[in-house]
Amino acid sequence: MLDATAAAEIREIRHRMFERRLHALIAGIVLLVVALILGIIIAVDPASSIVQGIDDRWLRWMVSSRTSFWTRVANDVSSIGSLKVTLPLRLLVTGVLAWHRRWLQLGAFAGAVITSELCIGPLKALVDRPRPPNPLIGTTAASFPSGHAIAGAVTAFGLVVVLWPASSRRWLAIGLAAAFAGIMAISRTYLAAHWLTDTIAGACIGTGLALVWPAALEMARERHGRRRINDTSAVSPEAWRNEPVLEDGL
Repeated sequence: MLDATAAAEIREIRHRMFERRLHALIAGIVLLVVALILGIIIAVDPASSIVQGIDDRWLRWMVSSRTSFWTRVANDVSSIGSLKVTLPLRLLVTGVLAWHRRWLQLGAFAGAVITSELCIGPLKALVDRPRPPNPLIGTTAASFPSGHAIAGAVTAFGLVVVLWPASSRRWLAIGLAAAFAGIMAISRTYLAAHWLTDTIAGACIGTGLALVWPAALEMARERHGRRRINDTSAVSPEAWRNEPVLEDGL
């Protein structure tokens, strides 16, 4: 019969965040590298980078598409990405994970959220990109990267990864998270609070961290579990054989 520690480990394993952990880790790293490359390009000349032409054309299109209705919608979407909304949601999720003793999921979610918040200020100061002209809402600090895009992506994808076990059925939730992150990014450019590339980099950072943390932690747990089985036989072979097989999927 399994002891309490072994039983908890088996329950944790049944809630896998990724079936293909290495793939998720690589995808997250690639997204972070894309954001890094954009940051370097823009930092070389914050006021007139080689991507500024794309940003200018996108901003002109956003301005020409403005209506009173869509401006209100963009303002509402932008408000969802503010700290007054995301902080209570994050604290609620953290409490739920702690209540159910999902320590690995809790660590992944907290790690992704905390590192995403910690990188915003330094990156803004380092790149020091001017904001677009005539924003429709109040703005502070530099433009790159978009803090709202980071917060929207890391929260949306983080919730999917830690709350839905890995399976093919999770793709719907992933699609909804991607849609939310995209809408958040577009709303910030619609309001002229950010350039397009600010929001692309922000979405890459948020999504990348939401993938890297859980994938890295699960890979570390897997290595630790194998070492325990080989060295101490802490978990019986019967327990591992009885573990249910999950469907492949992110």
